[in-house]
Amino acid sequence: MNTKIKPLGDMVVISPEKSTGQTSSGIIIPDTAKEAPQKGLVMAVGPGKPDMTMEVDTGDTVLYRKNSGTTVTLDDEDFLIVNLSDIYAIL
Repeated sequence: MNTKIKPLGDMVVISPEKSTGQTSSGIIIPDTAKEAPQKGLVMAVGPGKPDMTMEVDTGDTVLYRKNSGTTVTLDDEDFLIVNLSDIYAIL
């Protein structure tokens, strides 16, 4: 779980869960119809702000707001950088 990205403030780096591209009944979903995942693994957490505590920690699996954050690619791996407020729950 080592990432070279060090988030600042209340930012969190997430490795999004990969979508399978196939339904449970075996139907193949084309790339244009796939929804972006809303679940992922926390890779790095910023230090927070003076008046708040960071409620997530590295290694947590979280649910986050759809279409939130910024996607970055580092060493051929996609990461999502979101605000703490975009995370709904820890699983």
